[in-house]
Amino acid sequence: MGQLLSSTELVSRVRKAQAEGLKVVFTNGCFDVLHLGHVHYLSRARQMGDVLVVGLNSDASVRRLKGEGRPVVTQADRAGVLCALSSVDYVCVFEEDTPDALIRLVSPDVLVKGGDYKPGDIVGADFVTAKGGVVSVIQTLPGRSTKLLIDTIVSRFSGRKGSS
Repeated sequence: MGQLLSSTELVSRVRKAQAEGLKVVFTNGCFDVLHLGHVHYLSRARQMGDVLVVGLNSDASVRRLKGEGRPVVTQADRAGVLCALSSVDYVCVFEEDTPDALIRLVSPDVLVKGGDYKPGDIVGADFVTAKGGVVSVIQTLPGRSTKLLIDTIVSRFSGRKGSS
């Protein structure tokens, strides 16, 4: 089970793991309305090393990036769900729009993103590769996205009176 840590606490844990020869993998995202695509992605990311760190966009950051109405799930709940996944070791919430500062603090051995990114376009890639690390892109599961899930829920249930 993963742990939610402050950036200071995270850096201490990561340095200890790296001193023990463990490979630290870093990824980040909003992870709003967690779905199978996210679980698959995080499992694949964890296979690239010994410790998986997830940088989680804060609620304010998600709102700036995704617009009003987002996130659907609060950062406390998103962090809690991520920490419950066996693939995740540490979660750290960041307030900025990008995880660049957190990546520089953590100094991971492997930086991972999902989707159609090119390694050179990933925030922090230049820093990680300059220190000898690896940058990797994991293909996402087709038809699995938070936007698609939200759109499906809205179209199926708009105008209905729901029960909890």
